[in-house]
Amino acid sequence: MTQTYPQEMNEFVNQWPDEDMKDTFLLLAQQLAGYPDVDLEFKARPGVTYSLRGKRQGQSRELMVMIDVIDDNPEARWLSVCFFAEMITDPKEEGDIVPEGLLGHDGYCFDLIPSDQEDLDYVAQRIQEAYTAAIS
Repeated sequence: MTQTYPQEMNEFVNQWPDEDMKDTFLLLAQQLAGYPDVDLEFKARPGVTYSLRGKRQGQSRELMVMIDVIDDNPEARWLSVCFFAEMITDPKEEGDIVPEGLLGHDGYCFDLIPSDQEDLDYVAQRIQEAYTAAIS
């Protein structure tokens, strides 16, 4: 069973003009919403970020993945997809290490500016990896 998106996210997406980054955001959001035991939360900070956060039910961490729409330039938004460092691997070393930068913990962030299919697939694999690690 898939879930619905938070209302605030729907409002944001509906006002976002169609473009590649919107499509990429929606593909990743759809992946998260497809997991039956993931709760979604959306935090809007206009001019800074719009953040979709996924947390697997039963996990002890604050989140499993955070998909940020960077809004410092609304005409050229980009995505930063972040994970706690111990929840994923980065075999291609494409992520940026953020020491204590994810809710006070070490993390990895992957920037999609705009992305190609290979970048999107790589990040989608990290989401799957974090989903599996969330309650292991």
